[in-house]
Amino acid sequence: MNGGMIGMIAIYAVIIGLVYLFLLRPNSKKKKEEAAMRNNLEIGDEVTTIGGIVGRVVAIKDDEDALIIETGSDRVKMKFRKWCISSVDTVKEMPKTDEKKGLFSGFGKKKKDNPAEDKKPE
Repeated sequence: MNGGMIGMIAIYAVIIGLVYLFLLRPNSKKKKEEAAMRNNLEIGDEVTTIGGIVGRVVAIKDDEDALIIETGSDRVKMKFRKWCISSVDTVKEMPKTDEKKGLFSGFGKKKKDNPAEDKKPE
């Protein structure tokens, strides 16, 4: 009878562990990534709000935790809270570093459309 109780506790522990690994941990990781994305906003970034409004950041007000975005060709400016930003659409280039040569050193690199760009001008 005592061995059955230990087995039940072990099963519950495994279930709780799996719930943590598959549900809680990825959710908290996603929230941290979203908070980092919102905290790293810069003036000039193209953003999309949770309501689907697309615009360019023209001002950031840290004291109010807000930002002002400019939308459309008529340059309408709207003020939003940072939590309203769902994605940053600006592609930022990462600083170039020396790559380690390995089996997958060329994996994931973009191919140039024009092979003539590889040649150095004479």
